[in-house]
Amino acid sequence: MADPRFFTKAGPFTLGELAKIGQAEVLLPNAASALVHDVASLTEAGPEDCAFFDNRKYLPQFQGSQAGFCVATADMAQHAPATMALLVSKNPYRSYALIAQAFYPIPATTGQIHPRAVIDATAIIGDNVQIGPGAVIGVRAQIGAGSIIEANVTIGDAVVIGANNRIMSNASLGYCELGERVVIYPGARIGQPGFGFAPDPVRPVKVPQLGRVIIGNDVEIGANTTIDRGALGDTVIGDGTMIDNLVQIGHNVKIGRCCVIVSQVGISGSTELADYVQLGGQAGVAGHLRLGKGAKVAAKSGLMRDVDPGQAVGGYPAMPIKQWHRQTARLSQIGKLKPDDAA
Repeated sequence: MADPRFFTKAGPFTLGELAKIGQAEVLLPNAASALVHDVASLTEAGPEDCAFFDNRKYLPQFQGSQAGFCVATADMAQHAPATMALLVSKNPYRSYALIAQAFYPIPATTGQIHPRAVIDATAIIGDNVQIGPGAVIGVRAQIGAGSIIEANVTIGDAVVIGANNRIMSNASLGYCELGERVVIYPGARIGQPGFGFAPDPVRPVKVPQLGRVIIGNDVEIGANTTIDRGALGDTVIGDGTMIDNLVQIGHNVKIGRCCVIVSQVGISGSTELADYVQLGGQAGVAGHLRLGKGAKVAAKSGLMRDVDPGQAVGGYPAMPIKQWHRQTARLSQIGKLKPDDAA
């Protein structure tokens, strides 16, 4: 259950209202008027709570749950307790996410600017913007209406931030433009110089990094993630892309729409990801590569060549995922051989 000290709950909602919100259907229409007061897990939910069930591994918990309401697929209805009213969905987890958003919406801006914020006189601040203590807003910076700038955030000179963004504490933004509804988590660093040097027998020669970072709409950037600005041209993050904590994105990387990049991924400079690419945790991607639409890279992989659209790869060096699995299985078999067998 969500701790009320940290999370503000909305509701209650009728089951019929939640069905519309979650794009689901009430299994028994006479239950549509029942009131739902909260969301909770299968094991913690009570008669007034809504849970979700989308993994058969948890069938015993589903069958024994005290939840009054639950989101599940139609084929699971036969396993539900008699006291449980169901919302039927083809994708229960997605439906639950929408329902949970309704109960726990993103906090709205207060519209207040803290007296200890430092805002340059040339900055343009939109309507109803909240700015926390210790925040610094640079020369000619622009912050769109309804945005929240939390404590100790640094917004560099000429940075443009669209409407309804949320920049969390201790993040720093420079040389960048953000679309709308972007969320940047604490400690993220956007727009610092890329790691660019020209080789030299005496010492490396720094290459000036003269580009920007362009971030689209509805993007999330995790805590302590770093995104370098371009050297010549821009680093680009497409609409709807989700970037986890502790990710490093090098200069001039181009990331398409709705990509998912998991924690500790490193993407080297000038690599391009098409739309809907997924990178598993700790994957390393070499520079100047092209990953096609819908490509997937398994966790801990080392990617050194282009990936075709829709292809899944894994391993080090990364290879087609089925080939990697076969290779891993054979290595496992070799490890089990006795000395006489190997001979």
